[in-house]
Amino acid sequence: MLYAVVMSSVLPPFPPQEPPDVPRLLQVGPAPEEPCLRADAARNRARLLDAAARLIAERGVAGVTMEAVAAAAQVGKGTVFRRFGDRTGLLMALLDHSDRQLQADFLGGPPPLGPGAPPLERLRAFGVAVLYRSAEKLDLQLAALNEPTRRFSHPAFVALRTHVVMLLRQIVPDADCELLAQTLLASLHPALIHHQTRECGMPLVRLEAGWIDLVARVTGTEPPR
Repeated sequence: MLYAVVMSSVLPPFPPQEPPDVPRLLQVGPAPEEPCLRADAARNRARLLDAAARLIAERGVAGVTMEAVAAAAQVGKGTVFRRFGDRTGLLMALLDHSDRQLQADFLGGPPPLGPGAPPLERLRAFGVAVLYRSAEKLDLQLAALNEPTRRFSHPAFVALRTHVVMLLRQIVPDADCELLAQTLLASLHPALIHHQTRECGMPLVRLEAGWIDLVARVTGTEPPR
């Protein structure tokens, strides 16, 4: 009965939509509390990340611990903790390079992912790019983004959400684009991609087609022929 009452009520209007933001490259490097690293600190940070990347190549993500990174970089364990806080912070820092490259591609790269294509085409290309990038970095993403609150507040995710909101405001300006963006991005969550590809055996080409179909249904547009 409660369900029927709620569903029969008049839905509130969508919140007013702000004008599209001017695209800009969001920073996904050092945390906000350390905006300007000294030269020696920056070198140490790069050295630690290089050691962590080598460990992933040799042992997989499971082999990356704070102790192992400290030993590989020949520094004290406390240095690693001071720089990254914990293992999750270290792994998230390792994702920064591909995050920056993805942002550069959709903010300033060639169309249809970058500027110059209609917003609907850019939205389709965006999801495909995120899908394949996630499949390539899946183990690292799952290990780094295992805390939902950290994932949704991380600058890299904020950059993705901001971009999708901007495109949706151009495609369906009368919709609640903030919620639609979150719904679309939920279909690209690394944990879901892991389940679909590794547990259900779905090929990436099927997930790609699913993204194109989802965009068409959410925006009320025709999928490409």
